[in-house]
Order: sequence, then C-alpha cells, then structure tokens
Amino acid sequence: DPCQNRGHWTGVGCVCPPNVEGERCQFGAPTINITAELGLSVMMMARITNRNFSKDMGDDSSTAYRSFVAEFSRTMDRIYRNVASYRGTQVLSLTRGSVVVNYKVLLHPPAGDKPNTSLDHQAQKLLEAANTAAQSQNCSHSTVGWGQDSPNWCFSSPELCKKYTPANFSRYYYPYCMQNSLLCITNCTLNVPGSINCDSG
Repeated sequence: DPCQNRGHWTGVGCVCPPNVEGERCQFGAPTINITAELGLSVMMMARITNRNFSKDMGDDSSTAYRSFVAEFSRTMDRIYRNVASYRGTQVLSLTRGSVVVNYKVLLHPPAGDKPNTSLDHQAQKLLEAANTAAQSQNCSHSTVGWGQDSPNWCFSSPELCKKYTPANFSRYYYPYCMQNSLLCITNCTLNVPGSINCDSG
C-alpha cells in the first residue's frame, strides 16, 4: 500500500481522507475551512486568579482537568444564564498564569438577516455578564479576536486547528480569519500575508 496518512489504496490510486491530498496522500491541504465545524460561538479567555495551575491540568484526560472544567462550566452557566442565546461552554485549553482558560461560548443561531451583527452584540453581552460577575469571582474575562470588523469566532491560538487538521501536519497549521470564515492555513497557503512559495510540498 503506497498511500500515506491513512489514505486507502484502490489498486489504481489512493483515496485520501479529508484535508489530505497528493498522488500518495502525502500533503496536507493548504487551506482547511473549519467555520461549519465551529458553529455559532464566541471565543473567550478567563484568568482564574484564586487557583494555581498544575501540570496535570494540561492533560485533558486527567482527573484534575476534568474536575476543573466541570466546576468552570457550572460557574459559566450561572454567569451567562440571562444571555438569551447562550447554550453552553466548551473549554479548549487550560494554561499557566494562575489558571488561564481558553473557552468557547456556544450560541443558538441568531434571528434575522444579519447574523454577524447579532453575534457581535451577543459577544458584547457575554463580556459584560462575565466582567460583572468577575468582580466577586476572582477572575477576569476577555473576548479573543472579537471585534466589529472580524468574525466572532476568530481565535489566535494554533491549538484550535489541531483538532481539525491531519495529525501528521497539525503543527504547521494556524487559524486565519477571512471575511465570514475561519480557515486553518500553513505558510504554504497562497494569497495570505506572509505566505511563501512551497512549490510541491
């Protein structure tokens, strides 16, 4: 079987899995659109100052990680309960700095013809609710990459793309916002700032 990266040999050629290409499935796709995978959400960051980060909290399979995430999710459910479109949170990572939580606030689809305007409004409401609660919760919140001119799901951490890109190539991808889409791209992706001509490979 000459196929790489979980490609399947048909006897004539390779059938590549999603986001992998090349005659032998040897290349990662230069652009991977993950907008639909993310759904409607706002990326947020919270810094929890009354807790200390431990090494096992970096492992999403550990008891410490799961316990912290469960407690965090319950707290966020209380904080955001009055935001009309709120439907839950999804923690993406825990990192050092007391405990820094990168998380996604999941939203119900907005009504009307201008979803981005509605989402911008919802992002502002979420931030207001979080910062009001933060005064008594030993934490501070901020939206990550949110702004009037950029999609609400823009997120600066490369960790976001790891879930959606081929395992052998995931370290080369990073998020890039373009109009109403969130793409995972590499330095070989054409027509984006800083791209290089990788020719083949």
